Amino acid sequence: MVTERRIGGAAAGAERHHALNTLALSLLSVVVGIVAGVGAFGFRVLIGFLHNLFFLQDLSWRYDSNLHTPVGPWGHWVVFAPAIGSVLVVFLVKNLAPEAKGHGVPEVMDAVYYKKAVIRPVVALVKSMASALSIGSGGSVGREGPIIQIGAAFASSVGQLARASRWQLATLVAAGGGAGIAATFNTPIGGVLFAVEILMLEISVRTLVPVALATATATYVGRYLLGNHPAFDVPATAANVGAGFALLPAYVLLGCLMALVSAAFIRAIYGAEDLFERFIPERPYLRHAVGMLGVGIIAVLFMRFAGHYYVEGVGYATILDILSGTLNGIFLLLALLALKLLATSLTLGSGASGGVFSPSLFMGATLGAAYGIGLRACLPSLHVNPAAFALAGMAGLVAGATGAALTAIVMPDGHDADAFRKVVLERFDMSLGQGLGKLSGKVFRIGHLGWLNDLMLCGTLSGVEMGLAAAAVPHRKGGAQAALDFLAATPPAALMRAA
Repeated sequence: MVTERRIGGAAAGAERHHALNTLALSLLSVVVGIVAGVGAFGFRVLIGFLHNLFFLQDLSWRYDSNLHTPVGPWGHWVVFAPAIGSVLVVFLVKNLAPEAKGHGVPEVMDAVYYKKAVIRPVVALVKSMASALSIGSGGSVGREGPIIQIGAAFASSVGQLARASRWQLATLVAAGGGAGIAATFNTPIGGVLFAVEILMLEISVRTLVPVALATATATYVGRYLLGNHPAFDVPATAANVGAGFALLPAYVLLGCLMALVSAAFIRAIYGAEDLFERFIPERPYLRHAVGMLGVGIIAVLFMRFAGHYYVEGVGYATILDILSGTLNGIFLLLALLALKLLATSLTLGSGASGGVFSPSLFMGATLGAAYGIGLRACLPSLHVNPAAFALAGMAGLVAGATGAALTAIVMPDGHDADAFRKVVLERFDMSLGQGLGKLSGKVFRIGHLGWLNDLMLCGTLSGVEMGLAAAAVPHRKGGAQAALDFLAATPPAALMRAA
């Protein structure tokens, strides 16, 4: 069965001239995966170099985003580091590639749906430099959106050089974006799901196979260069709530909360953008410097009163503190939620280049953990583990903020095939019939797709499904897992013949 998404009244697969043969398309997909894996590694190295330069005055490539940044030689003067980086970001974006501004995914979606999947080659270079500057200098953004746009831009360039047809070019762009996610989170299935949920115009064997090839290749390249470990080391107890059905209503409520916070997050980002444009019009350098100075102030205040910068950069160290139980003060968690939202809004609203995945994970973890701690205090007999609610919150907020509910479930620890993930995928088919049509609504300011009700549905569904997974409810095997089992059991040669 072939599923096509019709855009502007024309089927995505309508243009078939200059179609590449199956072998050529497959080889291009592998090349895209290799470049995405190498690109993810190079992007991290560049972020580390710039971060060490801005914060520690150290010309070093070594940087572990899972560790907190110590106080460097700048002391409290590091408050100006984000503003200094903003000048360079605006210069690159304004003069070389305006589409490199923002968090990347909407621009890729716009290219796929409305620009025949054509992305200028220069976007990959400018996006990598601008986003590395934004993150390395302390901006409150993530690296996932940029690597998606970088991979998609390269895939588009390669497809154009090979004179691929429109559906093949769109498939390669989706493969490049999915490969970026796969390499970043060490999750090939997550990369495929992201491409399916967000980027692909057509869902069939002929489009899924190239995406799967690219994401698998990117994952193995990433493992070779970055190591074979998940994005987050989730404690084993985080997936074992221990109260079964008794906690399912709590997860339902958490999903609803995540939906509301997701909507507030999106409105805050674009509200900040409107405010900056209204009060500092046509002065992009000053506008971005003011916003990033605000981020620097928040980070330094956290260092002064809480011991870490917390809101600067991708925030993975804070997420790991929450999952390990090191960070367990409910008021500090709520303060981190509110100020991370403010810092991300200031960063992106004023003109930075960076993603929203990491901030969404950060805020989902803080709110989920605070919710779990409060629930444990109110209902001690249920033996609530706040880390489990933090993990569910991460998935719920990413799902609500991006529309990628299935991807959000797979992303947090990068283990595609463990029992925890199987339960999630098996349960999710119960809500696919009601929700899949609405899940196509994306976070898309520059375009054309409805969002608020869809986002609330995504956040609620993801929270509920994570709750079902944590409770490990036995049931029949569903369509989602059956599809994965089919792919795992089918020889690659058979899939290629079917394509």
